[in-house]
Parts: sequence; C-alpha cells; structure tokens
Amino acid sequence: MRPPSRTGRSRPPAPGADPVIGSQIFTNLCGFCHQDGGRVAGRGPKLAGTDRPDDYILNRIRTGKEGAMPAYGRAFSDVQLRSLIAYIRSLKDDGK
Repeated sequence: MRPPSRTGRSRPPAPGADPVIGSQIFTNLCGFCHQDGGRVAGRGPKLAGTDRPDDYILNRIRTGKEGAMPAYGRAFSDVQLRSLIAYIRSLKDDGK
C-alpha cells in the first residue's frame, strides 16, 4: 500500500463521494470561472493536475477568496464537497 502523497491523490475518495455528482455541481456553479470543466484557466485557475491538498481546496470552497471567489460556506453537504474533490481529482492534466 502506498502512503498518501502530499496532494492526497493516492487516498481513496471519501465514503459517498461521487465524481459524477461533483461534475454536476461543478458544471452548475464552478464552470463559469474554472473553464472547460476545470481543465483550463479562466477567471479562476485551472484545477486539473492541481497539487493543492484536499483540505486546502475544501477550505477555499467554504471560505472563498476575497475579490476572486465567492464563499460557499455551508451551501454543500460533506458528501457534496467530497464529490467535488473526487471530480477535481478525476481531471486529467493535458497540459493546456
């Protein structure tokens, strides 16, 4: 068994995490800024291949970034948040 990487990519998805649900949430709320499903930078950064840890991404979704990203606070359940992470981790970095 491999130890978790710094990015947490080798960790299995959290129970109930579903990248398909994450994709739906992402398309409806995140895709305007994180273009091409998060595969290329737009108003927001490219997320495919991110080396940010899961906890960092979760915190950014919850608290936002002043002047750059709205805070979604408690808008999502834990399963929805973990599904967003599962979707982001499923993105392939094709170098765009």
